Formats: sequence, structure tokens, C-alpha cells
Amino acid sequence: MQPLKALFLNCSLKKSDETSNTEGFMNDVQFHFNKLGVESEIIRLADFNIALGMAEDMGNGDEWPSILEKVKASDILIIGTPIWLGEKSSLATQAIERLYASSSTTNEKGQAIFYNKVGGTVVTGNEDGAKHSAASILYSLSHIGFVIPPNVDAYWVGEAGPGPSYLDSGRENEFTNAAIKRLAYNTFHLAGMLKNEPIPAEGNTLG
Repeated sequence: MQPLKALFLNCSLKKSDETSNTEGFMNDVQFHFNKLGVESEIIRLADFNIALGMAEDMGNGDEWPSILEKVKASDILIIGTPIWLGEKSSLATQAIERLYASSSTTNEKGQAIFYNKVGGTVVTGNEDGAKHSAASILYSLSHIGFVIPPNVDAYWVGEAGPGPSYLDSGRENEFTNAAIKRLAYNTFHLAGMLKNEPIPAEGNTLG
């Protein structure tokens, strides 16, 4: 079997010339993926011109189609977001909207193209909202065809208000470190199972 491929969509509002706590969190998930032989890539969405809209390609320089091709080629998709005002970032919402625009596209069996792919999420922030953000992301992925394993919402939140971020102090949190490991291993195990035994088309095609 070919190595499993994981794609991280970093929905930080910072471009790559700025430090991203969300990306630091993703790097810690990658540590486990590397041990498991999973090939992984992080895409910083803020670096791209992603148009607003509900089509696979909005034209006029829209760079989402190249990202979508990487999603299609992956076995595991992890959406990572910071928390702003208790919510996932605007880029996380936009990424989900653009994924949703492809939810009626089917594979050769007539299933949604995201069938047999596994989803997960990582969330970082200095205030409450991690579980709310994770629930929104994981429901959205499930609704468009991704399979969600147990315990794939790894997060870290500091004290309310201004204070240290994940890269400053969060990496020492035992609860978060355990959640990171569960996220990596559970997405790996289920993606491998689906690679070997895909979801049958009977009873669940879009047609």
C-alpha cells in the first residue's frame, strides 16, 4: 500500500512571514505522522488568493483549485484554526465553504469525492471557543463526506485575555499532548482501514 498522505490547512490569518501558533501545533501532529510513515504537507491559506464563492474555480486568479487538488490527493485532512471571538477564523469558514462547493462532485462509484477520506481539526487560542470551533469544523467535514474518527479535536487554550500563546507555553500541556497523539494515530488507523476497505457505494450514492 502506498504511504498515507495528510494535508493540513492552516487557517491562521497570518502569512508565512509571521509565526503561527496554529502551525506550531500542526508541526507537533506531524511529529507523530512522521513516525507512522504518513506523508504530510501544511498549506498556509493566508498565502493564497482564495476567492469568495461557491464554485470549485471562481476564476480571475482564484488559487483554490490547486489547493483542492491536494485535498483530493490526500487521505487525511486536518483543518487548523486560531480562535477569534470564540469562533474559528474567517479563513476556516472560507475553506469549508469552498470544500462544500465540491460536495456534489462524485467519484467513480457515485459517492461524494470526499468519501473514504478522514478529517480532523486542531485549534489554538487564548480564550474559550475550542470545542465550539472544533464541533463546527468536524460536523462540516462529516456532512460533505469525510469520516471523523473518535478524539480528533486536539486543542490548546490559554487563560482568557492577552497572555502566552501555544508556542510560548502550550507545548508543556499533558492533556493537549495526549490529544495530539490521539489525533495522529486515530486518523492514521482509520485512513488505513478505508484505504484497504472503502465504504461501499450501496445505499449512499448522490444519484
